[in-house]
Amino acid sequence: MSDFEELSEKVIIGDFKGSAELTVKLLKEGKSAMSILNEGLLKGMSVVGEKFKCDEYFIPDVLLSAKAMEDAMTFLKPELLKQIKPGHEQDRIVIGTVLGDNHNIGKNLVKTMLEGAGYEIIDLGINISPESFVKAALNYQPRIVALSALLTTTMVNMKNTIDSLRNNPSTKNIKVIVGGVPVTQEYADRIGADGYSEDAVDAIDLVKNLLKK
Repeated sequence: MSDFEELSEKVIIGDFKGSAELTVKLLKEGKSAMSILNEGLLKGMSVVGEKFKCDEYFIPDVLLSAKAMEDAMTFLKPELLKQIKPGHEQDRIVIGTVLGDNHNIGKNLVKTMLEGAGYEIIDLGINISPESFVKAALNYQPRIVALSALLTTTMVNMKNTIDSLRNNPSTKNIKVIVGGVPVTQEYADRIGADGYSEDAVDAIDLVKNLLKK
């Protein structure tokens, strides 16, 4: 088993102490932050997502894995931020987890990746109402609003948020992207989202492509 595979396994089993220690070790050995993220941490979380979809994992399992991911990111994030490219300062993105959902797993991953790519991120947090998203959009004037949900029961508030943004003349043209374990491209199309990302890595390309339009 390679070091990256071992790191993925620590995320999968929720070994948060081990994931942090191995991340520090890999950084000291000269492994790039992006390699650690993509080949280790994100691959592990991808497996966790599949297990969740197949009912092999439940919310407590996912949260434990998320803790392993987040503890590792404490050491990895400063290295990722060093790779920020100039020129995105005007490309502000508001991100948050929708009303009724108190999970920040996917949101935090996407936030970290986009910050690493040089975008200015306004993180509203969790359990954010449609009205609060509209208020933030008016306040910060972002190019994109990103909505996250981990539960099928809260996905409906993605549509409510999009409708609220579209119904306000000052926010109707802001691009809205969605993501989260239960979200699909089909659902994103159905609720009128401008984009959908299956994972945090794809979110960067999605944002770049939307901002070109």
